[in-house]
Amino acid sequence: MSDQKKSSENTPLPTQAPICPECHAGLYHLEYLTYFTWLNEQLVTVPNFPSWVCDVCGRREYDARAVSWLNTLLSPSTGRRPPFQRRGRPPRLDRPQPH
Repeated sequence: MSDQKKSSENTPLPTQAPICPECHAGLYHLEYLTYFTWLNEQLVTVPNFPSWVCDVCGRREYDARAVSWLNTLLSPSTGRRPPFQRRGRPPRLDRPQPH
């Protein structure tokens, strides 16, 4: 893993974000809320999930980096080896190849 990626993963979340795009008056601040999502037909809840909440209108946005991380964890292919794909035979050199 590169040093740049390591440092970005270990960087703490900022405690305050820009002005709210909904009300244009409030500021986002970091809160830890419960995240709800459906995985197939099961409801998954994640407590203490980082979220940005406007201090005026209450608009909530889940932290994009945390959502990306969670999607990676919930992916059906996480932890599985990629399927083995057999390569085709190399062309035989003793026969002319069709063009």
